[in-house]
Amino acid sequence: MARYYFKLLAYKDEYEVARLHSSDEFRQQLEATFEGNYSLRFHLAPPLLSRVDPATGRPHKREFGPWVLAAFGVLARLKGLRGTPFDVFGYGEERRLDRRLITEYEARVEELLGRLDARTHGAAVEIASLPEHIRGYGAVKAEHLKQVRTREQDLLARLRGGETQAAAA
Repeated sequence: MARYYFKLLAYKDEYEVARLHSSDEFRQQLEATFEGNYSLRFHLAPPLLSRVDPATGRPHKREFGPWVLAAFGVLARLKGLRGTPFDVFGYGEERRLDRRLITEYEARVEELLGRLDARTHGAAVEIASLPEHIRGYGAVKAEHLKQVRTREQDLLARLRGGETQAAAA
């Protein structure tokens, strides 16, 4: 449970993406990979600047030049705003979902611990590990979450049904 709780707590938001791309390690990897005069292009879908494709539900990515590295550096230093009223990204649906997944998981763990016994152990372990399957960013993450929710409902029915059957016996 701790591993999957950590996974939910350590979601990759705009500040983390900026930190990773403005790090010395990223620059060293670029220098080790490319020689000579090269140019960087970033294909991004910034939440405040991107339109959503009505057919796919995914934001349109836009191309940005190497100047975006400087913007990443500024944004990485603003990570202290995360979770505060000044966090402009925190008001978006994706960040609200990230926070909601954490509180839902905490409640789910409470339920699992309350129902945990030899009969429910397998389902409880599988339910606790579901965050492992919530991968990606944006629309990709939403698609994975939809699959996880379906699996979670099946497992919860098994967990709760197994307990009911045992009580009836």
